[in-house]
Amino acid sequence: MSTYNFSSIEKKWQKIWDETEAFKTVENEKPKYYVLEMFPYPSGKIHMGHVRNYSIGDVVARFLKMNGYNVLHPMGWDAFGLPAENAAIKHGFHPYKWTMENMDEMRTQLKLLGLSYDWDREIGTCHPDYYKWTQHIFLKFFEKGLAYKKKYPVNWCPSCETVLANEQVVGGECERCSSVVVKRDLEQWYLKITDYAEELLADLDKLDGWPDKVKTMQKNWIGKSIGAEADFPIEGFDKSMKIFTTRPDTIYGVTCMVLAPEHEYVDQLVAGTKYEEPVKEFKLKMQLMSEIERTSNEAEKEGVFIGRYAINPVNGAKVPIYIANYVLADYGTGAIMVVPAHDERDREFATKYGIDIIDVIDEDGKTINSAEFSGLDYKEAGERITARLEEMGIGNKTVNFRLRDWLISRQRYWGCPIPVVYCDKCGIVPVTEASLPVMLPTDVVFSGKGESPLTTSEEFMYTECPCCGGKAKRETDTMDTFIDSSWYFLRFIDPKNENLPFDKQLVQNWMPVDQYIGGVEHAILHLLYSRFFVKALRDCGMLGFDEPFKNLLTQGMVLKDGSKMSKSKGNVVSPIEIIEKYGADTARLFILFAAPPERDLEWSDQAVEGCYRFINRVWRLASDIFEMDGAAASSEFTKEDKQMSYALNAAIKKVTDDVSGRFNFNTAISALMELINEMYKYKDLPGRKPELLKSSLDSLVLMIAPFIPHAAEELWEMSGKQGSVHEQAWPSYDENALIKDEVEVVIQINGKVRGKMSIPSGVSKEEMEKLALDDGRIKELVDGKSIAKLIVVPGKLVNIVVK
Repeated sequence: MSTYNFSSIEKKWQKIWDETEAFKTVENEKPKYYVLEMFPYPSGKIHMGHVRNYSIGDVVARFLKMNGYNVLHPMGWDAFGLPAENAAIKHGFHPYKWTMENMDEMRTQLKLLGLSYDWDREIGTCHPDYYKWTQHIFLKFFEKGLAYKKKYPVNWCPSCETVLANEQVVGGECERCSSVVVKRDLEQWYLKITDYAEELLADLDKLDGWPDKVKTMQKNWIGKSIGAEADFPIEGFDKSMKIFTTRPDTIYGVTCMVLAPEHEYVDQLVAGTKYEEPVKEFKLKMQLMSEIERTSNEAEKEGVFIGRYAINPVNGAKVPIYIANYVLADYGTGAIMVVPAHDERDREFATKYGIDIIDVIDEDGKTINSAEFSGLDYKEAGERITARLEEMGIGNKTVNFRLRDWLISRQRYWGCPIPVVYCDKCGIVPVTEASLPVMLPTDVVFSGKGESPLTTSEEFMYTECPCCGGKAKRETDTMDTFIDSSWYFLRFIDPKNENLPFDKQLVQNWMPVDQYIGGVEHAILHLLYSRFFVKALRDCGMLGFDEPFKNLLTQGMVLKDGSKMSKSKGNVVSPIEIIEKYGADTARLFILFAAPPERDLEWSDQAVEGCYRFINRVWRLASDIFEMDGAAASSEFTKEDKQMSYALNAAIKKVTDDVSGRFNFNTAISALMELINEMYKYKDLPGRKPELLKSSLDSLVLMIAPFIPHAAEELWEMSGKQGSVHEQAWPSYDENALIKDEVEVVIQINGKVRGKMSIPSGVSKEEMEKLALDDGRIKELVDGKSIAKLIVVPGKLVNIVVK
């Protein structure tokens, strides 16, 4: 048998898998299993994070296939986005060309890893045959009233010259280019995700296969608050200030009102007064701050008095109105009642600006200084005060959510065109289904400045109104790329359908995704949006289920020298270089063995070399077993034979348990290493049985197949077996072989290990005590001492306590 030549072996099997479409999924009677890793942006090169994510998914897919499931394991590209447009600006070629070249390069690199993808289902979100159906879904949402347009203050990146969703603003900066984000009023398209806030929150409790931390992050982002709304009249103004509070019991403690600087009343209230200029300056300052900065607990509370007063409706108290940084226009009503005695932020604000502080709740939770409600428990007081507001017709019990509607407009070219036109006569008009897709034009200018590049294409801009046939202009905003990734898992099921985005029955058969794998950084972006999409598509009659992902695994990062790999830190390890030096199987084995998948993994060159040596060790063991003479020294099943059989069956059980459901790949690989050690020991015994070693090797090769698929495929072929190793059934274990005739028991004296003994399995506690005390060495150690106590753990331990 030749030495382990990973290069030729891996090329050989990748070619065979490709030519035979080894991983193509077809409909059959087997139980389904849909395993999916979050698809990548085609940046041009894979990184170690990709290797980890996709290796995890590949082990799951291969293992489930060997366990009798019809596995769907597709791959594609989240291909729209700003980097392609930036590359077009910088290098002068079209984003499509840049994206396609990157796809080709990354596909080649992924195939080098030997991943079991059904490449026949490959999709790219930038292909017209994909974004046609993204537009179709938008039209369905528009028809149902879930897509709408409004003018609103939005996050604006002055460098990218585009609108950003709140989630894309990190620390006050654009997540793409790190420029400081400002506020700007623009007409933008939104999706009514808030219509599903309650359901999105409630259904999290059904997701038993999701990490608690992800569910908690989504719960916090949705941010349900139960309280009351109340109207506070504004002195000398014909409109009231509507506030939302979770503490109506404290309404008698209101000493100030605060509006968000962006609130629609502010300009009207200060117009023509001496407060107009200070308010304008403060609003400008707020435009330069992100919402995170403004609402941070550490941020100093700042505000400006606007020269107006509100009237507390329950006691007639006149209180000043301010605008302040810590109140946001799009949270609640954009106005709050300030109760400094019972809110930390309010107290800080009131102390700074000399505002009164009135206690209305005592240390026992009873209301005080609250007229006829004084003396009540604060909860009861809150309910009664809310009822009073309802009687007065100025308030009501209500629920508020932190979640805002999803802003999807982007002033970019490389995204899915929004399929509507603007007609002077008919207004906003959706395009017809027959005219989809609305194609991205190629005659655009990429300047990097100004409006969307789509505005530079007259052929695209000017069209006919679908309603009246008159002149119309197309929408030049494109959709947020999270739209594309909110339904791609459905298209994978039916990627070549030319009549629909997907067949409803096919999707019903395959969904939900049984195992979804990706980074925790997508917890409140992609994962929440995908859940919303499924519910909205259900309500449009296109689906018959509620949730997209049954189980979720969020893998940790790959670190080097304690930090996330990045070019700026100079700690990047190239997957391709590792594959060229050690082989894909070694790269996969290390990434799976170095840490549990949900934890961060520290890169180690020595550990990579160790994994390479391990595969070579398997190779040498197989070589020795293949060359063995078939004759056994004895037909009797010896103690050593039983130990070998035990080791094999224990390994099968351990690997099966660790891979199925728990995904403890590192401990599964450890069990395989222990099995190989036992096989080496047994192989060198004079009485070893070749047939037992060969059957053990067969099971070993089957078990290593999901982890190191190329080497396993080659060993399976070299053993003379027919068919691919990945088409074989997963090995089963014999429960009887796991019952040991003898067990090793530790003997301690005063808690310290002083000896070990082999005893028959299943002996009584009394017999264990006797055997331990009869041991020659133990007798010497306890001689002349008084035995105060004997502690026995059946089959494991005897601890002798002496004085």
